[in-house]
Amino acid sequence: MNITRMKEFSNQMIEVMPWINGISTSDEYDQLIELMDELVEDYEGNQVLIDLLFPVIERYESESEEFNEFNRVVGELEPGLAMLRVIIDQNEMTLSDFKDEIGAKSTVSMILSGSRSLTLRHIKSLSERFNIPAYMFI
Repeated sequence: MNITRMKEFSNQMIEVMPWINGISTSDEYDQLIELMDELVEDYEGNQVLIDLLFPVIERYESESEEFNEFNRVVGELEPGLAMLRVIIDQNEMTLSDFKDEIGAKSTVSMILSGSRSLTLRHIKSLSERFNIPAYMFI
């Protein structure tokens, strides 16, 4: 192991990617979210950068005051319900878009309101359609 070379490389990384030491403002956060959006367009080609950037963004979102209320609400949600809401938001979907996985709009609405829970069949179907591990719903 060449420690001298690693130190030089570390200094170069900080010059090129100053965010590696963390995010200090919401403007930096916004810039890094834009960067992440660009990087995920070619996930395989950018995986190393994504793997470096993701924990920096995650740490800011978990520690920044601007996310306190959001994190509190999400922390209180049932995991399956939270994942379903993320899917709806990220894919700009409507309740009727889940007819094959969950059923009628009324069933989806009851799940979102908390009066019903996702079944194992729902979870399996959502997991397959959106390529999300089933454990993310549990």
